[in-house]
Amino acid sequence: MKLSEALRIAWESIRKNKVRSFLTMLGIIIGVAAVIIMVAISAGTEATIQEQITSLGSNLVFVQSSFMRGGPGQAPTGGLVFDDAAAIQEGVSGVVSVVVEQQSSETVKAGDVTLEGVEINGTTTGFPSVRDMTIADGRYFNDNEVEKKSKVVVLGSSVAEELFGDSNPVGQYIKVGNTKMAVIGVFEERGLVGNTDFDSRIYMPITVVFQKFTFNPFARFMGDSIRMVYVEVEPDSNLDDITTQIELLLAKRHDVTLDSLDFSVTTQQDIISTRESTTAAFRNLLAWVAGVSLIVGGIGIMNIMLVSVTERTREIGIRQSVGATPADIRIQFLAEALLLSVVGGLIGAVVGIGGSYIFGSVSDMRTVIQPASILLAFGSAAAVGVFFGYYPANQASQLDPIEALRYE
Repeated sequence: MKLSEALRIAWESIRKNKVRSFLTMLGIIIGVAAVIIMVAISAGTEATIQEQITSLGSNLVFVQSSFMRGGPGQAPTGGLVFDDAAAIQEGVSGVVSVVVEQQSSETVKAGDVTLEGVEINGTTTGFPSVRDMTIADGRYFNDNEVEKKSKVVVLGSSVAEELFGDSNPVGQYIKVGNTKMAVIGVFEERGLVGNTDFDSRIYMPITVVFQKFTFNPFARFMGDSIRMVYVEVEPDSNLDDITTQIELLLAKRHDVTLDSLDFSVTTQQDIISTRESTTAAFRNLLAWVAGVSLIVGGIGIMNIMLVSVTERTREIGIRQSVGATPADIRIQFLAEALLLSVVGGLIGAVVGIGGSYIFGSVSDMRTVIQPASILLAFGSAAAVGVFFGYYPANQASQLDPIEALRYE
């Protein structure tokens, strides 16, 4: 029997039992759609995380504090201090810029306008370069202003609009908490990156934040504690070499050994690789869970095909009596099982792609459709159809022609 003839007979059999055929395909449809949607959600999560990391800037090394706080009335021990950033800038070759950030929140007033809970970002002069921020009007503060703790601020675009409307903020004054500060610049709109709204912040020298908004009674003895140092390196620099230089420099400054560092040094790629391995494992788990639906669908195909063999026993006997071989009968029923799974897989792929778009648009989670997941799910559906359809097809091919013709 030709394959085209087998497929034609199989399609006619499916059309005769439309409702039963659809219910049989439903398991395959759900399985294929679930695989595509689950992988799209996982890939979207992975892409979002990677964008958040790369949005910090390019060619970055992160130095993170791991200090331990003492008991009541005791100073913190270990960890990074603000002076470590300057030491890295001066003592490590290949470094373009070093940025430190310290956050707080205060009430901000400008004229009759008052904004509560505005996020303050105290930072250093390399911030615009590392964070890929551009000044729209005015200027950014300089090293001299950081060193002298000058009371100057640069506004995010949305804060500037809320405080001053259509007027130019540059040269005007605002009150941050109880401190009067001069506006020297406004950033261009950056938007929401990850969970950070850069436009709703105000930016000032980190030394001012230390002095006015995050007072530390131990700073005189220990230095101003910081959580993270962002080190921007030259594009062609060897990151492993930079990392080693930073570890050796800070280990000497903190009087610790390389085996007992009170800080950690990582690169963007280290963080991305860690995130990717985590999300890849999660994605594989989701795909396997969704794949169970395909197996259930395959079992449904096998059950219906066994019922079909019983119902069409007489038809099988007639075909055998006019010359159909066991191989012809087997191909006929395999073709029917394959057609059920392939059609179910096509419908499932459409549902999965559409479901991924809809899920991404109505929820906070991003979805990224992976073409490989569509091919994998569709190929798995076809394989499931052949695997679970073989047993009923083989049962049909082994029927005795005489007994089959007698079957009522």
